[in-house]
Amino acid sequence: MVEEERKKQIEAELKERGTMHDEGPKATKIKKEKFGEEEFEVIYREARRPSVTAKMRFSFCPPFNPRTYIAEPGIICEQDVAVTLRDGTVIYTDIFRPVDRTNIPVILSWSMFGKRPGDIETEWQTMGVPPGTISRMTKFESADPGYWCRQGYAVANVDIRGIGHSQGDMNMFGTQDARDGYDFIEWIATQHWCNGKVGMAGNSGVAMTQWRIAAEQPPHLACIAPWEGTGDIYRESFFEGGIPGPGGSMVIAAVSGVGFLEDVGAMSKKFPLMNAYWEDKIPKWENIRLPVYTTICWNHFHCRGSAEGFRRIRSTKKWLRAHREFEWPDTYSNSSLEDLKKFFDRYLKDVRNGWELTPRVRLEVTDAYESEFQTNRPEKEFPLARTQYKKLYIDAVKGAMSWEPVVKESKVSYEGKTGQTNFAMKFEEDTEITGYMKLHMWVEAEGNDEMDLFISVRKLDKNGKWLPVSVLGESHPGAWGKIRVSHRELDPKWSSDFQPVMSHRREQKLKPGEIVPVDIEIYPYSRLWHKDEQLEVVVAGRYIREGWFERLEWWPENKGNHVIHSGGKYDSFLQIPVIPPKYQAGDYIYR
Repeated sequence: MVEEERKKQIEAELKERGTMHDEGPKATKIKKEKFGEEEFEVIYREARRPSVTAKMRFSFCPPFNPRTYIAEPGIICEQDVAVTLRDGTVIYTDIFRPVDRTNIPVILSWSMFGKRPGDIETEWQTMGVPPGTISRMTKFESADPGYWCRQGYAVANVDIRGIGHSQGDMNMFGTQDARDGYDFIEWIATQHWCNGKVGMAGNSGVAMTQWRIAAEQPPHLACIAPWEGTGDIYRESFFEGGIPGPGGSMVIAAVSGVGFLEDVGAMSKKFPLMNAYWEDKIPKWENIRLPVYTTICWNHFHCRGSAEGFRRIRSTKKWLRAHREFEWPDTYSNSSLEDLKKFFDRYLKDVRNGWELTPRVRLEVTDAYESEFQTNRPEKEFPLARTQYKKLYIDAVKGAMSWEPVVKESKVSYEGKTGQTNFAMKFEEDTEITGYMKLHMWVEAEGNDEMDLFISVRKLDKNGKWLPVSVLGESHPGAWGKIRVSHRELDPKWSSDFQPVMSHRREQKLKPGEIVPVDIEIYPYSRLWHKDEQLEVVVAGRYIREGWFERLEWWPENKGNHVIHSGGKYDSFLQIPVIPPKYQAGDYIYR
């Protein structure tokens, strides 16, 4: 009876709005919400409505259909199970578990992505993952029940508040969403088949929620595996380097639900500077003390968040694995699955399998194209304790860099919208760079009071040919950083000598003829430059890419010329984290 009433309620809600099909948002509303001691008016917009005709994996939402059935041989699914949160809101989950098994742990997938994308008639697959690798039971970027149920785990795919047929309005990566996750974990841990232990797994958006929910410290959450998850969505998504961009707005526009979605894109226009609203979306790293296994892709925008999480959480049981390839093929590869199973077996099943002997840090040091110089190199910490930070000083007029400070002052300019300038140097010996780079430059804007700078650090061969790293078979632009020069003020709490972190609390517009220093954070990176290969810094007023598939976009405010100053009092330089060999004897080098 309850199920039938809910079906009728959903149909009535959709009919009332006239949105029984896959239309864009039709309305907005304002809700007053408190963040810390401050109250804000938060903008919400009507979600894309559930549709059986939608072909996008984010927007597709199958009809509400509570039932229990055999999903695959040996796997039972309880579909559209209702769960009531602390404020009375009802959300829905699909629970997959092995038939006739009890006393088992559960792996939770918590995100705004629809919980049954495999119900789309077209073949369900993920970019970079061969067809048939994952089952149709798999939620996007999440644990595959087809694998995990056969390993003695249950998998819970959830439509969070405001998504799918779940009630309420969706909160994007904030405290409300984290508390909802807490409530769900405490509910599912008491189910008759569960052993009382819950883990979380998934990459990208499904990883981001793990940091935030774990910070709420639900008692039955035993461990998490956030693989590639942004931490600070202001600094890493909506205002990377202070430059506005659509970020998560593109994803929000694609998901579906019967309620409203927090319109973070509209909020970014309303609040372009850091405040309590944005701080609410930063994980409370210091509260995370449970076992954590996280990963970094050196060539993906999530890498900063994963690195920040590993560094800032207070868990004494934490592991980091860094790699070259994109998150999706890494997540579903055989070696990654087996590795994650060992972690979950240890902390969700209490299996004494020697997981604790796994190196706390494993690094893939990239070379060129698909080639790695080293794979899963064991380390004890990140950044590496033996790092030697060295400066490569820029000579603007020569387009070069050198180990020694440049004495003579010089400058170079380029057209802000379409131009660029490059600085390069050749290594005289094999050199590994692993960790955080930063670019310190003296800059000036001609004909504007603003500068948006896009930085790439690339590898060239001895003849100047670009040697990219391949990700999903495409040439990645290289290590990167960005800055809106008016946001150049640093946050003294989080900045360090190797990682400048901007506060984003105020704008400092440029005056005509004013030359200012900026410190630009370069996201974590790891690569080997062989003898005679060159390191090149590219500075431009736009994001330069060649065929890179991700729809990464920003909205720069460049006009007139950009001027880079160097030499003398203008000590522009690139600081690099050089990693010396662990052991060297003559020509023998052990890294």
